[in-house]
Amino acid sequence: MLAPSPRRPLVLASVMVAMFMIAIEATIVSTAMPGIAGQLGDLHLYAWVFASFLLAQTSTTVVFGKLADVYGRRPVMLAGIAVFLLGSTLCGLAWSIPSLIAFRLLQGVGAGAIQPIALTVVGDLYSVQERARIQGWLASVWGVSSVLGPVVGGLIVGNMSWAWIFWMNLPIGVLAAAGFALYLREDVPRERRPVDVAGSVLLTLAIGALMAAATEPGGRFSALFAIAALTLAAAFLWWETRAADPVLNLALWIRRPIATTNATVLFSGMAIIGLTAFLPMYVQGVLGRSALEAGFALTMMVLGWPIGATVAARAFGRFGLRACLLLGAALLPAGALAFVLLGPGSSPVLAGGGSFVMGLGMGFLSTAAVVMVQESVGWGERGAATASNIFSRNLGSALGAAVLGGVLNLGLARGYGGVGGAEVDFEAVQRLLEHGQGGIADAGVRAALGASLHLTFWGVLAMSAVTLLLAFLVPQVRPRTRAHEAPAQAPAD
Repeated sequence: MLAPSPRRPLVLASVMVAMFMIAIEATIVSTAMPGIAGQLGDLHLYAWVFASFLLAQTSTTVVFGKLADVYGRRPVMLAGIAVFLLGSTLCGLAWSIPSLIAFRLLQGVGAGAIQPIALTVVGDLYSVQERARIQGWLASVWGVSSVLGPVVGGLIVGNMSWAWIFWMNLPIGVLAAAGFALYLREDVPRERRPVDVAGSVLLTLAIGALMAAATEPGGRFSALFAIAALTLAAAFLWWETRAADPVLNLALWIRRPIATTNATVLFSGMAIIGLTAFLPMYVQGVLGRSALEAGFALTMMVLGWPIGATVAARAFGRFGLRACLLLGAALLPAGALAFVLLGPGSSPVLAGGGSFVMGLGMGFLSTAAVVMVQESVGWGERGAATASNIFSRNLGSALGAAVLGGVLNLGLARGYGGVGGAEVDFEAVQRLLEHGQGGIADAGVRAALGASLHLTFWGVLAMSAVTLLLAFLVPQVRPRTRAHEAPAQAPAD
């Protein structure tokens, strides 16, 4: 098992620092990306700055979760932090959008280790009852980052080189790594078990092909990418049934509590990425507001998330895990309604209100979902189970970024809302985002961008509705009283 009781606060502090690095990275990049895209160009690749990070994070999460169960949490966490910091350094040196996308892939590999292992460590150290208190502390990390991220991102883009939104991770990551190296102690038997490299590669390629097909719907190569995605997915599943030590334990994934919970968080991830990636662009490009105001709208979502997580953790004992998950799922479409009501004359307050409600819903849903999958298994499978949940949410985010990015590109290509319905020049949109102007056709460009983004918000609402429907399929899971107890028996199907 893990660290003795006197070390638990120090290990928890290290977890909080590592999670702060991931949390503030998400809010800063989202706020700064319209300005970065305005400087680097290639606006048609905008969604891939988010999607590449999520692709790498998604495809490596299950790998690192598996490795953590075999070799222990500490070495996997330290390796993940090192890779994340290397990717952050290179992102700050990017000279174009394609190079930034490549370096974000590397950054995502590191995040694929940090996020699931951090949550696994908390699950190892604390019982469900203790986690009600711990979740409040972890939620404070997201709350602080939600306030600091957009503000710092806006200030950096407005007054410094945007590279510092990535380089600020370096001291934070070093501090987290030092804490894990010094205080996280494990007694894990070392086993020589093969690493499923082939399965990992097939999984990454299948997800990448699926995202490529979704990014350019109706494009010349979209059908080819779709066929490749299906072929690679079939090859991956075939290989996993024959691999000596598969990266994805199909027997674990098909258990009803895990399968239904992961399906729910997958669609919630698809919905929430629509806000993270495209709401700042709408506030700046359509409403004509500053990066700081765009950051405010996004901050409300990330502020609502930890509030929901804190309340959910304290409500588990009284109302049950499933009730908290259902409440969170119901709040998602309620908040998404605000975005389909947005128009060129709307106030950012409306966007902020919808963001807060959706963030509140994600706090309830994601917290309940992680605890449900952890409580469905024992210690030896907890890393893989936690990773499966994080994988599902990140896969949803990756696919959502690709699909909604494709919707945006399709809308601009067809000139929705623009003058005469003609194709919109991406360079004009780039100038609009960078300088607040789109040239002579400013009004037409702004209208086309607004109409195209409005289509993505309808997509967010649809994905939120599917999340709620899937949540009703999740069974009740009885929490254990101590972290080391055997898992509760799942209800029969």
